Amino acid sequence: MRIISGNYKGKQIKVYKNFKDRPTTDFAKEGLFNILNNMYYFEDIKVLDLFSGTASISFEFASHGTTNITLVDANKKYTEFIKKQSTEMFSEMKFNIITADVFDFVKNYPLNYDVIFADPPYDLAELATLPDLVFENKDILNDTLFILEHSKSNNFKNHPFFIKEKKYGNVHFSLFSKTK
Repeated sequence: MRIISGNYKGKQIKVYKNFKDRPTTDFAKEGLFNILNNMYYFEDIKVLDLFSGTASISFEFASHGTTNITLVDANKKYTEFIKKQSTEMFSEMKFNIITADVFDFVKNYPLNYDVIFADPPYDLAELATLPDLVFENKDILNDTLFILEHSKSNNFKNHPFFIKEKKYGNVHFSLFSKTK
């Protein structure tokens, strides 16, 4: 796994062999960051990465200059990995890494971020509830962009805050915002 663009382009993320995650493909990351590059000055935004896993999306944001990044994952093995990798790769930067249940975090903590990215397991039973939970948070900003990575078996086109879906191979990103 590697960083595909930005200041750290080509830098390898050394993932442990016993990790059972499904990192976002390079092809999908490139497509997503092409979209985001036209929307944001990365240095000026706050990012929340839910189900952060190996942090490949957060590291991509950091490579583009984002310095305010919070990562949340329930698996302590993953958050310890992220702490180690972030210290080695981005020694000048501090990530806010939280070991917590994502659903509890979304319900109980202020979601005052510009971009919220979620990459849950595709077979997660509660995956379809995430957009509602995010937008029910009383502290969410009106212009927050929520990006949900999912498989083709999910369809969010009828959600009131749905903007569009982008497909990159087997990876689907649904984008949501209160301000379309």
